Amino acid sequence: MRCVIARYPFDLTKIGVLDSMKGVKPEPITGESVTIGRRRYPVKQVGQIVTRQDRRDFTAAEVTRAMARLGFTCHEHPQAAPLLVPTPLQEASALLGSPAPQDA
Repeated sequence: MRCVIARYPFDLTKIGVLDSMKGVKPEPITGESVTIGRRRYPVKQVGQIVTRQDRRDFTAAEVTRAMARLGFTCHEHPQAAPLLVPTPLQEASALLGSPAPQDA
């Protein structure tokens, strides 16, 4: 499939992308991502490997659009898990070894 990334045309195929990403360790995901095979990669990492261009030359949206057209599953920004911060009373109770009182 022909697609334009960073104003350059590329002929990408699903098999070609799978071969390019084979053996590549995924970086930590902080933004948009794409599932390739059994792994989930940041779209900027995929774009850099597939196009051999610097990550600053293209946008995540361009790569996401191309990967979606090839049939890969694309994901939005990851949802952060809510951080459970203990109250000062719970923290003091934990330090003293007693069970912390739970808020009702």
